Amino acid sequence: MSQDKINTEDATSIAQKWLDDSALTATNRQFEEHFNLVSKKVKVTGVPGYDSISYDDWSRQSEIDFKEGLLESVSYEGFKLVATNERQIMFKTIETICATDGTKRAHGIEILLGLEEDGVWRVTQERVLTDDESRHDGLI
Repeated sequence: MSQDKINTEDATSIAQKWLDDSALTATNRQFEEHFNLVSKKVKVTGVPGYDSISYDDWSRQSEIDFKEGLLESVSYEGFKLVATNERQIMFKTIETICATDGTKRAHGIEILLGLEEDGVWRVTQERVLTDDESRHDGLI
């Protein structure tokens, strides 16, 4: 019998592993490993100046950033589980991106992980939160 929902502890553990792997592979500029954590169906919204960003757009820009060494590090802080079911986990966190030129950008994000057919949890949706929403959620 299939379960309707992943328990909170398991969902948190899966999400934290994804965050750790995402931060590590981005910081180490491991392009293929990093984008194995991203669904080909991903849609990113809330980025100023863009309606949405697709996998192709995101991966193309990241590959340039990784190869040119523009990224110093990526880290995540805070965690708020929003919802789960047997194949999805939604949560919010703060993402901090540090560039090699010294600039630093921190923003709240809402991530939807999906369990894909190959058994890998990948981000299928990501939404950049407004500062007001991040404050309301207790992330900042």
